[in-house]
Amino acid sequence: MKVALIHDYLIRFGGAERVFLNLRKIFPKAEIFTLLYDEKKMGHYFQNTKIHTSFLQKFPKFWRNRQKYLLPFIPMAPETFDLREFDLIISSSNSFVKGIITRPQAIHICYCHSPMRFGWDAYTSYVQQQRKGFLTNMAIRIIMHYIRIWDKSAASRVDYFIANSKSTAGRIEKFYGRESKVIYPPVVLDSMNTRVGFKDYFLIVSQLTPYKQIDLAVRAFNKLGIPLVIIGEGPEKKGLQEMARDNIKFLGWQSDEVVKQYFQNCRAFLFPGEDDFGIAPVEAMGFGKPVLAYRRGGATETILEGITGDFFDDLTPEGLADGVRRLLLNIDNYSPLLIRKRAEKFSQERFERAIKEFVIEVVEQHKKRF
Repeated sequence: MKVALIHDYLIRFGGAERVFLNLRKIFPKAEIFTLLYDEKKMGHYFQNTKIHTSFLQKFPKFWRNRQKYLLPFIPMAPETFDLREFDLIISSSNSFVKGIITRPQAIHICYCHSPMRFGWDAYTSYVQQQRKGFLTNMAIRIIMHYIRIWDKSAASRVDYFIANSKSTAGRIEKFYGRESKVIYPPVVLDSMNTRVGFKDYFLIVSQLTPYKQIDLAVRAFNKLGIPLVIIGEGPEKKGLQEMARDNIKFLGWQSDEVVKQYFQNCRAFLFPGEDDFGIAPVEAMGFGKPVLAYRRGGATETILEGITGDFFDDLTPEGLADGVRRLLLNIDNYSPLLIRKRAEKFSQERFERAIKEFVIEVVEQHKKRF
């Protein structure tokens, strides 16, 4: 059986890319496809590997670094991949690559990190963030109308969906009318331990994009005066740095080893936005650290209230600050060993076993159909 693995973009490393690398570990002989590839940032993950890219790779670097300018062309890109020789195709997608076209006898499994957020539930905020004039905004709305039509059609090309959380499964059913199997993403736990030092700071490890709500944490910690360390890059970084006071430090991108050190020594971890799963909070729990998160999305499936962390319900600086105070009042009651035990339910071994079992099941089903 010849296998292809396809990911939306291999241009930066985040949670979705970590999942994709684990899929590659399960299928080491699979050929790799992606719409855009940044060898400088991702090349060391794919040494001695041929990466098949779409025609978007030939666009000028300025456009490749700003995917919103490519939006009218992107739906065509996954449709141009020649996948006729492959028997099993697994797409790792939160936007476009689920729209690939396969031969009828092939099996297409989509590991869905999220239905296209900017096209569906985050559509209004996406348009507002463009901050353009009336005519430009109207053009964006027209383009997005056709993107949604294409996206619904693309979802119908998938034979089997895997969702990264129950929250994502619900959105797949709502927007695409499809059922899905929930298999939680893998979290690296083997090198983590709870025998660590302790320093008096809270930690955020995240891409600095609007929907992550990092500005909420900055405003809250400006008032609290408690040390906060933020690791990550993104378009919001400059604005966040300008609003932050001296108790908040921005470290930018850091290597895995450095990030681990900050996990080991933090007092607690913050997760202020709504995410479909959220790998970083589980990584923090792997170090025995309690997590404060917004009570929405995948965090509600990974964090046990009062045992591995706490929640805040109001998406305001005041609501987050109140959550920090409650967590600190209970900080001595958290057991690092119990927190670590919870994180182990999301291990790489569990992910690998679940994926293999699901693939075997659907292959058997497909044999009966053809």
